[in-house]
Amino acid sequence: MIRSKAFVSALFTTAALLGAGVAPAAAQTSAAAVSCNDGAKTLTYRYQAAAKEYGTFTTSSRCRDINMRLRSSDPAVLLDACVVFVDHTSKCNNDDTYSTHGTEWATVATDVRDGTHFVLRVHAYDIDAQNVTFQISY
Repeated sequence: MIRSKAFVSALFTTAALLGAGVAPAAAQTSAAAVSCNDGAKTLTYRYQAAAKEYGTFTTSSRCRDINMRLRSSDPAVLLDACVVFVDHTSKCNNDDTYSTHGTEWATVATDVRDGTHFVLRVHAYDIDAQNVTFQISY
């Protein structure tokens, strides 16, 4: 009889969770990614010879990574970017290297702790990047 009570209890718990609208883990992960990028900050890069820094920003629990995408209708326009964790260094992450970014969301830094201070360092991939609107989420 104890086995039956445990089974019935598990059924009620499952039904209660489903009735409360608790989504499966995969759906929660997907929803978290959407909410991370939904809170993106929009910035504008104007062409210059040297890299330009944006920030200082502070990461939160909203995003696990620092992401970037360009808001351009021209797929030939690209920006190079890196993250500088200003409380620890003056160099870019990933061995002081830049990554190239286009119109799709892409990661500039991964698995960043909440409360981390950083600047986004950006420079033009080539001369096509004159006035480029882009977004970051963190």
